[in-house]
Amino acid sequence: MDPVHFLLVDDLEENLLSLEALLRRDGLVCLKARSGDEALEILLRRDVALAIVGVQMPGLNGFDLAELMRGNERTRRIPLIFVTAGTADTQRRFRGYEAGAVDFIYKPIEADILRSKADVFFELYRQRQQIAAQRDALEAQAEALRRADLRKDEFLATLAHELRNPLAPLRHGLDVLLHAPDEAKAGEVLAIMDRQLAHLVRLIDDLLDVSRISQGKILLRKERMPVQEAIGAALETSRPMVEASGHCLSVELPDEILWVEADLTRLAQVIGNLLNNAAKYTPEGGCIHLAARGEGGEAVISVADNGIGIPAHRLGDVFDLFSQLDQQGGRAGGGLGIGLALVRRLMALHGGSVMVKSDGVGEGSVFTVRMPLAQPPATLPAQPPAASEAPAAAPLRVLVIDDSQDVAQTIGWMLEEMGHDYRLLHDGREALDAARAYQPDAILLDIGMPGMNGYEVCRMLRRDERLGSVPIIAQTGWGQEKDKASAAEAGFDHHLVKPVGFRALEALLASLAVPDARV
Repeated sequence: MDPVHFLLVDDLEENLLSLEALLRRDGLVCLKARSGDEALEILLRRDVALAIVGVQMPGLNGFDLAELMRGNERTRRIPLIFVTAGTADTQRRFRGYEAGAVDFIYKPIEADILRSKADVFFELYRQRQQIAAQRDALEAQAEALRRADLRKDEFLATLAHELRNPLAPLRHGLDVLLHAPDEAKAGEVLAIMDRQLAHLVRLIDDLLDVSRISQGKILLRKERMPVQEAIGAALETSRPMVEASGHCLSVELPDEILWVEADLTRLAQVIGNLLNNAAKYTPEGGCIHLAARGEGGEAVISVADNGIGIPAHRLGDVFDLFSQLDQQGGRAGGGLGIGLALVRRLMALHGGSVMVKSDGVGEGSVFTVRMPLAQPPATLPAQPPAASEAPAAAPLRVLVIDDSQDVAQTIGWMLEEMGHDYRLLHDGREALDAARAYQPDAILLDIGMPGMNGYEVCRMLRRDERLGSVPIIAQTGWGQEKDKASAAEAGFDHHLVKPVGFRALEALLASLAVPDARV
């Protein structure tokens, strides 16, 4: 907290030094003036908690100074104590109080009395400082809340817009298929619906990732891996968006392998977000260049584009959550302003960093991520067997338990397409009897069901000797790490987050059809 200032005014230096010595305490600064004019100059520059003024001074005496202080809005409320060696006549005291004094002290000064009175004004001023600090803090909080509320409204409006974008072609596609199920057109309509559904899922996943990182709930599954592997995964994900915009994409990778300790999925997400950002903010037919290199003990990955660029005043906030370039900055596409925020937070979790460089609007941009290089492994990991060597998956009997009839039926149709047999059940309380009768090879079980939830159903099935070893797969909208841990504790073998993709389900069931493939 700032120090408290007292103003001491007397024409004799020895009197000022004596007063200063008597009043000395922590947090107090005494400002000394040897004339009324000098005191007025100090008062114009400083706020003081108390003025202790000698009465008898050449030029402006103490009473004159007090009257001038009372006539000025800045100084009129400063408490004032007169110090005098004169007689304590009533007329003199009346003039002092009329001029604004709160007290008189007569020489010789009794130190304890002066300190006691001065301490009162010191503490009063301290309280004023604390109240002012609290007021400023409350005002700052109110302004922060106002800005947050404004950003919330903007975000909700943007979110509604971004969710409607993929929902509209999904709705329209369904209408086309329902009213004019033309086979020639159906394939094109379904392809559009598939792309939009993937976009919708990606929006929701990004929102969940932001929430998890903010709450410290993302756990990286780090392993020693080549950066080139993450780049390959990112290119596979982002290339359709790049090509759809007509961009040319060039990739420059070093001959040597760049080994890092990283979570493959999350590092690929970082690189993919940078590629998607470049594709979105580069006008159609632009150029994007992805490069990787080793430099100073770090793996350096850069994504450069010749797009709209970034104004200098926006370079500092492009990684903020929900931050996007506005129309004046040449906003090129939609989105929630989450992608780059995720990049920064995921790189921080990897012990790395991200930076951006742009020469301004219309000059493109370069995003660069850095993370520590790791030592190459002593032995290179074994290559997975070629697809032709993988054993063919045998058909399975799958029991699907989900209270949503639509979800269960669509899962059943996917299982049928994969060549598996299935039975549908919508009430967890009937699961044990149905499983005993059907004797499934695998069970797809929803968790959030009324009556008897998936955890309870799983425990019940595990207690049955004939069903205890049957793989049970959670298919649920709950996908955080704590949800997966709860599912494992209840007895689930695997955990799929809705919407369950065809390929993910097919690969999992194929692994179950191969001996010793359970995880």
